[in-house]
Amino acid sequence: MTDFDKIRNYYKNFNEKDRLINDNSGKLEYEMTMRILSKYLPKEAKILDLGGAAGVYSFPLAEMGYKVYLADLSEDLINQAKVQNEGKINKIRSCDVVNAIDLSIYEDSKFDVVLLFGPLYHLLEESERRKCLNEVNRVLKYKGIIFASFIPYLSGSIAIIDRYFRHPEQVNENNLDEVFKTGKFNNMEDKGFQEGYYPTSNEIEELFNNCNFEKIDIKSIRGIGYEKEDNIYNISDHQVFNKIMELIEQTSNKKEIIEMCGHAMYIGKKK
Repeated sequence: MTDFDKIRNYYKNFNEKDRLINDNSGKLEYEMTMRILSKYLPKEAKILDLGGAAGVYSFPLAEMGYKVYLADLSEDLINQAKVQNEGKINKIRSCDVVNAIDLSIYEDSKFDVVLLFGPLYHLLEESERRKCLNEVNRVLKYKGIIFASFIPYLSGSIAIIDRYFRHPEQVNENNLDEVFKTGKFNNMEDKGFQEGYYPTSNEIEELFNNCNFEKIDIKSIRGIGYEKEDNIYNISDHQVFNKIMELIEQTSNKKEIIEMCGHAMYIGKKK
């Protein structure tokens, strides 16, 4: 079972609020995510940002006129969002401390859209992932849209090898073997990313289908720009820069890129 206290403690000490602005990898992730949202979001919607941390997507979406409800497991991150929300003209409607497997504070069919940017990184057991998606399905309106990010199996598993080079105290042959066998990572220390789950895109598609969702698309987020972000943002030729960003989008749903290029996203709708 997922140890939610370990996850809370991780985000207590990790600067999630500024993760997407501190470096170019975060910048590209944010920009490409917003491009995906702009393509599929309806013009008007009530949005639940579930696992939305301190509101890195909630605030810009609220500024665009969407009715946004922010929810996260971390009380610390929610408190950061509440402070930022003060004085805003286009406010987030609510900032709630919520576990993604229990959305009982929200009534049935409340939302047009759910953003699930985080919970699927951590939920180790299939029963927990099903609880989460069944709850999301319940609070979504008929044909409501879900955007769900995940860390694909090969990207996540290979990253644990890289973690060993940087933090050998967190990785040994046993948890390295486990992550390649099952997609589950259990950190040996209480520092660093805790309790990760890395599914293949096929596993994600099957999971959502079994929880009453119909796939619209699955995309890599940073795609062919993955681990090239510093070079991309140093391009001075605007035409070349724009062409590369266009190519990142064009190739983002190729399976081999999804599996190998960092975070990916499932886009679907409630059946």
